[in-house]
Amino acid sequence: MSVENPHKIDVSKLDDIIASYGAKKSNLIAILQKVQEVYRYLPEDAMIYIGTKIEGLSPATVFGVATFYAQFSLEPKGKYEIKVCDGTACHVRGSMPVLNAIRAKLNMPEGQLTSENGLFSLETVSCLGACGLAPVVVINDKVYPQMTSDAITIVLDTLMKEEA
Repeated sequence: MSVENPHKIDVSKLDDIIASYGAKKSNLIAILQKVQEVYRYLPEDAMIYIGTKIEGLSPATVFGVATFYAQFSLEPKGKYEIKVCDGTACHVRGSMPVLNAIRAKLNMPEGQLTSENGLFSLETVSCLGACGLAPVVVINDKVYPQMTSDAITIVLDTLMKEEA
């Protein structure tokens, strides 16, 4: 089966990932996690390829697993993944003004998941488990406690300067 490659998927890289975990159905989630780490999302062509390379799987099964688990993204994510907690404690302590400050700073209207320059992805989450530090923002696994609109703007400015 020939797999078209319009998104420049590196098939040899996919082969290496599959080989490193073993081409078994039981390793599918680990393989998908690694592919997402490499590409910052799960490209459709990569899922099709994986579905043809692992015995007992189909591309439809791979797609089904990828869409079932919230950890997987079918859309490209930015280099910086921003998660704003909007659980009860964070919401009461002002997570919405923080979220709005992020959207304004990155020029990302509601519904847009990734910034135009591809550097930032933004999502709200139900709980980050750090209620005592509310409101909380996590950027690439780094926790920013007791955020304010001004504080998150400074954090974003710092990240943007690193990219300049």
